[in-house]
Amino acid sequence: MASPKIILYTNHNCPWAHRAHIALAELNLPFEEEIIDLSVPRTPEYLKINPRGLVPSISYNGEIITESAIVSQFLADAHPSHLLPVSNAEGGALRRARINFFVDTFFTKAFPLFIKSFSAPEEEVEGLGTQFAEIASKELEPLLSDAKPFFGGSDKLTLAEVLTGSFVIRVLTLPEKGVLPKSYVASLPEKAPNFYKWAQVVSAHPSVNGIYDVDTIAENTKNRIAKLRAQSK
Repeated sequence: MASPKIILYTNHNCPWAHRAHIALAELNLPFEEEIIDLSVPRTPEYLKINPRGLVPSISYNGEIITESAIVSQFLADAHPSHLLPVSNAEGGALRRARINFFVDTFFTKAFPLFIKSFSAPEEEVEGLGTQFAEIASKELEPLLSDAKPFFGGSDKLTLAEVLTGSFVIRVLTLPEKGVLPKSYVASLPEKAPNFYKWAQVVSAHPSVNGIYDVDTIAENTKNRIAKLRAQSK
């Protein structure tokens, strides 16, 4: 079967676009890459591809697909693999449901605290890191009890890691760069050992860290935080 012609419209600093990179790397799909500058207004040419102006977008054999979760899900469905079983496989529908629940839990319970840290007053950020660890312990820890080392006992990345990995790596590395308080990770080994071990393995995986330039991400995030805090005054 011939490989599809894929053009990925992306920005390496965007964690949402990063999801598509992880999926493509795991599926070993060749693609062309077009970098979209997110610091300036989108070009008319790109707005024809994605009127929302967001990344990622992909052209898949000429069909345009947008929104990071939809792009990643589409790639996993179009190319059945270790990432995601087909729904009619034995246990497939249940596994897909469990992956969806884990991803939903991450983004509705833990992720909001991470985002809030960017705009919260400095004196509140330390506490947000502590709350993140508590939420990880309560909500995510039980869902990773069988990680070996990836979600659901898998020895390879799954769609759960594709959709969360680009954010997990930021949670672990930005405190090391002084962008976020160390409270984000300091108590994880004790309070959420399953989550912490899983997050470390995910962050070390080549498909996850392949495009991740921690120094550039840290600098960009510092600038974003400074701008958001200045706007809130």
